[in-house]
Amino acid sequence: MAPPSAVDPAPVSNNPSSVVSAVKEGSNQSRLDGPLQYSGSLDEYKQFDVTSVIGREFPNLQLSQILNDDTKIRDLAILVSQRGVVFLRNQDINIEDQKILGQKLGELTGKPETSKLHRHALSNSKRGIAVDENGKLDDEVSVISSEQNRKFYKDRYNSKSKKLASLHWHADITFERIPSDYAILKIIKTPEDAGGDTLWASGYEAYDRLSPVFQELAEKITAVHNQPTFVEVQKKFGEDLIDEYRGAPENTGLDFQAEHPVVRTNPVTGWKSLFGAGGQVLKGWYNGVTERESEILKKYFNQLIFENHDLQVRFRWNENDLAIWDNRSVFHAATNDYDGKRQGNRVVSLGEKPYFDPSSVSRREALNLRD
Repeated sequence: MAPPSAVDPAPVSNNPSSVVSAVKEGSNQSRLDGPLQYSGSLDEYKQFDVTSVIGREFPNLQLSQILNDDTKIRDLAILVSQRGVVFLRNQDINIEDQKILGQKLGELTGKPETSKLHRHALSNSKRGIAVDENGKLDDEVSVISSEQNRKFYKDRYNSKSKKLASLHWHADITFERIPSDYAILKIIKTPEDAGGDTLWASGYEAYDRLSPVFQELAEKITAVHNQPTFVEVQKKFGEDLIDEYRGAPENTGLDFQAEHPVVRTNPVTGWKSLFGAGGQVLKGWYNGVTERESEILKKYFNQLIFENHDLQVRFRWNENDLAIWDNRSVFHAATNDYDGKRQGNRVVSLGEKPYFDPSSVSRREALNLRD
C-alpha cells in the first residue's frame, strides 16, 4: 500500500459513493481500495497544528456552513484521520446536524453501508437526559454526563479520587465487533469550577516508537477487548441496557467483548496504528502469548501511551466547543479534576471491521520522518 502522498485523489461529487473505486468482499469491510488524499478545500479557513504529532484546530470555521459540501466534509474526515483529532470553537451546529455530520464523515470515506451511528448500551435515552433545549431523548447520542458517571462509577469520576488518572485512556466502544471510526463530542455545559480537559494520544506515533522486532510481534497478535462494567452497572442499579442492534448488525448482545488486531491499518490514511492498548484491554488479553506475556505487553503498550506526553495533546473546553477524532488511531482520556457539572453530546459513527494490512506503512514512513 502506497503512502497517501502517492495516491491520486478520488473524484468527489455530492454522491458519497464517488469516493470509492472498489468494493471489498464482506458487508462490514471498508469500501476503499487505497488511502485518500486531502484536496485542499479547507485551506481557505484559518487552522493550525496544535502539536507536531497530533491535533489541528480551526478557530473560526462553523461546521453548519459546510455541512452540505461533501468535498469539504470529506477533506475534514481526511484531516481528522491524519491529525488524529480536530478542534473547533464555539459551534452553533445542532444535535440533528451533528448526527448528519457523524454519518457523513464515514460514508464519504468508504465506511460499510451497514455501519450507522452507534447506540450506546448504557449512555442512551433510557437515562432520561435530554440532548437539546427541547428535551429531546436520542439513543444515537451518547450523553457524556458527570452526574451519571459519578452515580455509576463513583471514585473513578471524583476529583478527590486516589486512582491513577492514566487508567482513563481508551478508544471508544472497541468492545463492539464493529467499533467506531469517527466520534464528535460537543460540550454543552462546562463545570462551574476549573477543569474537565480532555487529552488525546496518537496510536500512529505509539506504533512508531516500537522497535522493529516489537512492531513485528504486535502485528502478529490480536487482542480481546472486554468491557464488563456495563453488566455490573445493570446488576447493581437495575438499569436497562440496549442489547439489540447497536448501529451495526454485528453489534448485539451483552457480552461486550470483541477480538481485534493489536496493530490496525487506518483505511483513510493507510497508516499503521497501535490499537490493542489502553482501557479497552485492561480486563482483556492478548492472544497467542502466555498469560504472563500478555500482562507484560499490556503494561508496555500502555506505558507508550500514558507516559509519552509528546504524543499527546490536551484541550481545554469552552461551552459549545467541539472535537472530532478518529477512534481507529487515537486514544483519549477525560480529566476528572472538577466538582461541578459537565455535559456533552457525543455522536459516534461506526466504521469497518478492524483489520491489519501487511503492506500498509507507518506514519513516519509515509511522511518521510524516519529515524
